[in-house]
Amino acid sequence: MPSSAIKGHLSLLGANALWGLMSPVAKIVMVGGTITPLVMTDIRIFGAMILFWLLSFFTKHEHVSHKDLAKLFWASLFAIIFNQGSFIFGVGLTTPGNASIITTSMPLWAMVLAALFLGDPITGKKVLGIASGACGALLLILSSETGSSQEAQGNILGDILVLLAEFSFAIYIVFFKGLVSKYSLVTVMKWLFTFSFICAVPFSYTSLTSTNWHALSFNEIEALLFVVIGSTFLSYLLLVIGQKAVGPTTAGMYNYVQPIIACAVAISWGLDSFSFIKGIAVIMIFCGVYMVSISRTKEQIEAYNAKKAKAK
Repeated sequence: MPSSAIKGHLSLLGANALWGLMSPVAKIVMVGGTITPLVMTDIRIFGAMILFWLLSFFTKHEHVSHKDLAKLFWASLFAIIFNQGSFIFGVGLTTPGNASIITTSMPLWAMVLAALFLGDPITGKKVLGIASGACGALLLILSSETGSSQEAQGNILGDILVLLAEFSFAIYIVFFKGLVSKYSLVTVMKWLFTFSFICAVPFSYTSLTSTNWHALSFNEIEALLFVVIGSTFLSYLLLVIGQKAVGPTTAGMYNYVQPIIACAVAISWGLDSFSFIKGIAVIMIFCGVYMVSISRTKEQIEAYNAKKAKAK
């Protein structure tokens, strides 16, 4: 495997590990009620925007055409606004278990969209890989499921919103790979978060100004900094590195890493325990990622067919 591909896989692993840590850490902040999910989203977007602009001052300036700025605006809607907004409101209406299960649909959306619009082949290895990863993620989530049967029923509107969040992110990783590859990751991210902030503020200005910031404890501030710096700034940096190096379906497969991290955190905090079933689930997830990553790409199939035709 080329070094660039290895770098891409490690970056996607890191990004999804940080996203997996975000939920339990963010809960530390929001459990007190001072910071609402909407305010948390705004803090993530604003904090990441500032950090990316600061970083851009230490990197080579890139001119972005007006046409590409328009594309980056649409990318910001699908990657951040629609994705994070739908997910947050969806989680508020459905159960965490339902939301975790629905997030496993994202690689499937990515594979279907890439096949329909980019001509990316749906190979047997991809189908088996996605099936293995999805079954592993579901096994991991269901083996850790707690709560009453009433809680487990969830809410259909919340489920739909979480599904839309996953579909939105799949659109981003499929349709904007070329745009992301055209510019440096700092240029891409500073504009994505700038456009996202401009779109988000009008809907949450009142919540931001009415938040009692002085009521936050030291632990809550620490957790908030981790969410902004680790689970937003660093994770999106790693996402772009990975997105440049691997295909959309493979990038989507790393979504299955998030339940592993969430489960590991729950075990380390004494909220859950490790079991044989969880071990099997983790193996299935990584086997699924491997099968998708070694599946032949559109370019490889075309090169093979051309070589075969030439041999005749």
